[in-house]
Amino acid sequence: MIKKMTDEKRFRIIASIILAVLAFLVLMPIVLIVIASFTDEHTLIAEGYSYLPGKLSLDAYYYMLKQGAMIARAYGVSIFVTVGGTCISVLLTTMLAYPMSRKNFRYRNQLSFFVFFTMLFNGGVVSSYIMWSNIFHIKNTIWALMLPNYVVTAFNVFLVRNYFTNSVPDSLIESAKIDGASELTIFRKIMLPLAVPTVATISLFTALCYWNDWTNGLYYITDSKFYGIQNLLIKIMNNIQFLKSSSNAAMLGTNAVELPGTAVRMALAVIGILPILIIYPFVQKYFIKGVVVGAVKG
Repeated sequence: MIKKMTDEKRFRIIASIILAVLAFLVLMPIVLIVIASFTDEHTLIAEGYSYLPGKLSLDAYYYMLKQGAMIARAYGVSIFVTVGGTCISVLLTTMLAYPMSRKNFRYRNQLSFFVFFTMLFNGGVVSSYIMWSNIFHIKNTIWALMLPNYVVTAFNVFLVRNYFTNSVPDSLIESAKIDGASELTIFRKIMLPLAVPTVATISLFTALCYWNDWTNGLYYITDSKFYGIQNLLIKIMNNIQFLKSSSNAAMLGTNAVELPGTAVRMALAVIGILPILIIYPFVQKYFIKGVVVGAVKG
């Protein structure tokens, strides 16, 4: 027993060291991005990226502050799309996963195959664009940022289905049915409360997809008032590249070197990932349990 405990303790120490090293390697690029965003543009051009820059500067953030109204609006769009899209996605995903988890549902296998089929094949970008633009007419609407690509994904459906199958006893559902509960009542008052870990997990997955998405805005949005933060940051970056071009700078009478183009790239990255870094610690405690239990084959 003593030897077994010693081996287990040794394993934990080695595993902790390996995880600490991996965590350090993951954090270092993020730290470098933050430092670079506060580095003087001339220093970045002359010395490159460094953890100990020769000169610090807030020029990149001053430039971003001048775009404050547009960034605030884009943040509002992204937050609305992320929250609204995640809520719709979680609701539809759990409602689809529930009948797939019920062994007495007649078309359970057919429905599972239909969902699994979408993991292997899709119609492609052109057909999707035609469908959403010409049939559903969502172009230049807020729905264009919510509905395509992320509203229901097969991976999340199977994750929730497996969690329902493995974590909710059939006897509990049968008892509820004997007491006269409808399927909707069982889903709302039994299945969802017991599925908090996996719901939190798919919410995190979906929210990350919505927050980082820029392709929907690229395909379906031409009106700048519907730009999310990712699309706006790309637009700002393109504007800086245009102004820093020697020919364009000479034509407009600006000094291309004065524009903190390299530092702004880093500042844009910081602004883009900051909300995720703030939110993730609050849902991390559900993340491991939701993935591990939901990934077990039911």
